[in-house]
Amino acid sequence: MGTPAPHALAHVKLVMLANDASLRSFAAAEKKSGFGWIQAKPATSFSPVAVTPDELGGAWRDGRLHLPVRVAWNGREFGRPNAGEMSFGFHDLIAHAAYSRNLSAGTIVGSGTIANHDYATVGSACITERRAIEMADHGAAVTSYMRFGDRVRIEVLDHEGRSIFGAIDQCMVAARLR
Repeated sequence: MGTPAPHALAHVKLVMLANDASLRSFAAAEKKSGFGWIQAKPATSFSPVAVTPDELGGAWRDGRLHLPVRVAWNGREFGRPNAGEMSFGFHDLIAHAAYSRNLSAGTIVGSGTIANHDYATVGSACITERRAIEMADHGAAVTSYMRFGDRVRIEVLDHEGRSIFGAIDQCMVAARLR
């Protein structure tokens, strides 16, 4: 608790990828329930490999991974924004989260959506972000949300083209509800 940002990166032991999805069709009902987005947020998916910051070499600096995160939707490139352009580094995020609470060993801190100023060239890592850009630029969203059966693949390659974390490669399927 109370760890300042300049000391926070010393506590980062592993880095990995996460895919945090939202079930938009549940969101309105969830908002009205007063419980928050519990049912509208399915389990987060993680990369099969987590690496230590030193394994990232010079790509890990300023509390950010300075490499593109490659996102494909149904086999087509959706975006490759560089995570180095995150507004806040992990040291800032950790310091903010630890301001009034202890973060125990194993706590996972996510960065949120990875967005770049040059989104027209590099694309997006988030469908909702893409839709917001379309609405701002063209007055209406063109990109749909994912549907059951759609596949998303998220991966980061090093400078030699090798996968660092392995890929999150998942197909969206409907849950069997009771």
